[in-house]
Amino acid sequence: MTSKQISRRIAAVKTADAINAIEGVPVSSYARMLSRSWARGELSGEQMKAALLVSHRKMAEQVQRHG
Repeated sequence: MTSKQISRRIAAVKTADAINAIEGVPVSSYARMLSRSWARGELSGEQMKAALLVSHRKMAEQVQRHG
């Protein structure tokens, strides 16, 4: 991955974070960590999506058990 690609991804993550903040949508620290890893080219978009889905499913199961 080139430095230009990394810079573009970092800008995309910053834009997404700003939109979420404007909309009042909380972003977990885990999601922010995955976004940074994606921006650096350490994860593909599909890997990031899969990790988030696993995390969200676990949270939903906990809510169902305890909610």
